[in-house]
Amino acid sequence: MSQLWIFIKYWLPTLVWMCLIFTASSDSHSSEHTSYFFMPLLHWFFPHIPDQQAEEVHHVFRKCGHFTEYAILALLIRRTLNGAFRPGLPPWSGRLAAAVVGLAFLYASSDEFHQSFVPTRTPLFSDVLIDTAGGTAGLLGLWAWQRIWKSRGRT
Repeated sequence: MSQLWIFIKYWLPTLVWMCLIFTASSDSHSSEHTSYFFMPLLHWFFPHIPDQQAEEVHHVFRKCGHFTEYAILALLIRRTLNGAFRPGLPPWSGRLAAAVVGLAFLYASSDEFHQSFVPTRTPLFSDVLIDTAGGTAGLLGLWAWQRIWKSRGRT
């Protein structure tokens, strides 16, 4: 397989997703800006929701976004590392999982560092932990799904 094809097949999707995460750390995706869309929509679905509760729902929704985007990133990193560096080897190992979670942690840390330069964003270590938990959950979910799939006789 050519180096260009390996890059396109394994590295490009991961790098594109990392770029999307990076752009989501900009001012345009700050809580202040997402609330312009989210709050009216929430009030449309739940017209009698108190403003304080709506703010809390918005906050939880944003944290779920962190969790989900890093679950996807971990799956893409795993695919990249497994496909580009480990062809023909078993798809799971503790070292591979640790490398994936470690890389997700490092990228989450760099993302929060980037946010320290964006005036409307607040860098939080708790977000790094949420992101890393999302990456870990993504890997665990894939592992469980593959075990169930294999136990049903599918390969």
